[in-house]
Amino acid sequence: MKTREPKQLKRKVCKLCVEKVDRIDYKDDRRIGRFVTDRGKIVPRRISGTCARHQKQITLAVKRARILAILPFTSDQLR
Repeated sequence: MKTREPKQLKRKVCKLCVEKVDRIDYKDDRRIGRFVTDRGKIVPRRISGTCARHQKQITLAVKRARILAILPFTSDQLR
């Protein structure tokens, strides 16, 4: 029997920290659109790889953009 070697996992790096972004603007729909799924849900930290500080700013920016109709609450398809 072969013994399994532990899998090496690459640690995700916060893209916003690499770009040295201080604040996330709710009007920048391209930047915050990357962190929203096609169904309209906010992508969690463990998947997107963002740090806690930027994830909090993303969440706040997405919620503000939804209220002002910059981003949709849900997708157009209802299935």
